[in-house]
Amino acid sequence: MSVERHAGWGVPGPLPADGLVVRSDAEARHLVEAARRAGEELPVVGLVGGDLCRTLGGTGDEARLHGPDAVTVTVDVGAALVDGRLHWFVAHLVARRPWWRGRALVAMNAQWLGGWDLGPRAHPGDGLLDVSDGSLPLRQRLQARRRATTGTHLPHPGIRTSRVPAFQADLDPALDVWLDGERIGRASALSVRVEADALTVVV
Repeated sequence: MSVERHAGWGVPGPLPADGLVVRSDAEARHLVEAARRAGEELPVVGLVGGDLCRTLGGTGDEARLHGPDAVTVTVDVGAALVDGRLHWFVAHLVARRPWWRGRALVAMNAQWLGGWDLGPRAHPGDGLLDVSDGSLPLRQRLQARRRATTGTHLPHPGIRTSRVPAFQADLDPALDVWLDGERIGRASALSVRVEADALTVVV
């Protein structure tokens, strides 16, 4: 794998001339989806925003992508069959109800989801997704949300966790599904797998 925790990763190298700069995980996902649906090679992507960028130590400085401090690394991409329709994501998949009431399922390729450290052990180049699945009462949910800013919401007896290359989940009742911060619809079944080392990014 290209990225391992507590080890050196990536190689020095700027964004190539045909590379594309994105400012969010959603923008990166759209590029991946467009290429996959067209059967084309994934572009090299320069990251200046989003949770994947933060996980990889990106600074948000676009000029850095073209200079000597730029680092090029290959990362995993998630492929998600959502009620029979295939989608891709670069940072995270979330299935939940409004306000996180009831069951919530999170699959993290990146460490961060906004201000929450929902994947404290996640790394986007290890060939695994960090999956959390559970339902918490209101008081415990509020406590977990406060602790999620530091990643100390886990372990929790009400949340099942796993680190897996693929998984399936039946969602009953159906839940809203979010990929890289964008809601794509409601679903009752998920089948998710890692495409290891699929995307080259520059930070």
